[in-house]
Amino acid sequence: MYQHIRDVLFRFDAETSHELSLDMLGAAERLRLVGLFAGKVPSNPVQVMGLTFDNPVGLAAGLDKNGDYFNALGALGFGFVEIGTITPRPQPGNPQPRLFRIPEAQAIINRMGFNNKGVDHLVEQVKKRRYKGVLGINIGKNAVTPVENAVDDYLICLRKVYDYADYITVNISSPNTPGLRNLQFGDSLSQLLAPLKKEQAALHSATGRYVPIAVKIAPDMDESEIHQVAGILIQEGMDGVIATNTTITRVGVEDYENGSEAGGLSGLPVRDKSTYVVRTLNACLGGKLPIIGVGGILDGASAADKIRAGASLVQVYSGFIYEGPALIGRAAEGIASYHKGL
Repeated sequence: MYQHIRDVLFRFDAETSHELSLDMLGAAERLRLVGLFAGKVPSNPVQVMGLTFDNPVGLAAGLDKNGDYFNALGALGFGFVEIGTITPRPQPGNPQPRLFRIPEAQAIINRMGFNNKGVDHLVEQVKKRRYKGVLGINIGKNAVTPVENAVDDYLICLRKVYDYADYITVNISSPNTPGLRNLQFGDSLSQLLAPLKKEQAALHSATGRYVPIAVKIAPDMDESEIHQVAGILIQEGMDGVIATNTTITRVGVEDYENGSEAGGLSGLPVRDKSTYVVRTLNACLGGKLPIIGVGGILDGASAADKIRAGASLVQVYSGFIYEGPALIGRAAEGIASYHKGL
């Protein structure tokens, strides 16, 4: 069924079809018809960051930026859903067009620019939560906030979402907010994460509830940079790392229409780069914090590859756009088969 729906949706520009598909899914959930789209997903509970996930396959941030559709998306069988990236104040993002499909490479380029309705809107949506799986909330900074003041925006979001998130992701790796990726390295990373960790401790003390913090990093790092980032994540006591965001390279899409568009590239072309980062991180971290692997997962085998490289969980985004809800079950089955073979 999904392939027929996709063929119709792909006749529209990418952002229009994105909005239409979410509206359709939201309507289906309200009418209790999501089961028509959901596939079979085996239960395979796993504990990560002190949380129990019914299965290790999640939805990456970016699809549901405002928390408007996570109940419907979760009903498709995801073990966890991550919403956002959200910023303190609403912002329109970059000018359209800003989302491009490259079907020949099973890829997507986006330069959305953290378009969202602001953290207060997302919190109001999450208060209506029906989804019983794990919910992550991805936080970022407003484009107008200078990079040197970025921690202020992250602290605002952290405080506002803390009571409603099962875990929180600090997004410092989108290529579409100028200067953001500079926060990934050296003193800049430590100076961002240390205040967030301090605030997490204060919120834990005040609420009696510990909400893990993960950091989402880019795939465009060499081995020494990955080592440096891993060391800082351990030093600052982070609870997890998500590897990876989109890439700024264009290897694998150079000859296709839209292949030269500015923005972050996701899907099949980023698969090997993200798996390399997962594998290298795993060697550096030595089991001191878990990895969530994301990038180019289009079937059960590519999901299992992320686990083999050292990830504890995986997330999908572009593969979900191309393959539909059936990918959730295929990825979960691929991971289960890998574990059985150990």
